[in-house]
Amino acid sequence: MSGNGAVWGRVRGRLRAFPEHLAACGAEAAAYGRCVQASTAPGGRLTKDLCAQEFEALRSCFAAAAKKTLRGGL
Repeated sequence: MSGNGAVWGRVRGRLRAFPEHLAACGAEAAAYGRCVQASTAPGGRLTKDLCAQEFEALRSCFAAAAKKTLRGGL
């Protein structure tokens, strides 16, 4: 069971870094949010893959920000 503490330590570290990663991708997050908001407005209809392009841009940005953190900011 002692190995379990190491796992939770890594998980907590990732969760603490989440706001920094999200802040690094503000433009992408805003574009995705606008897409979802527009499609859920009155008369709009959110369907699968409607905002896929914006989501992929956000996912890519977030992954790149996380990778920088894992490498120590390189």
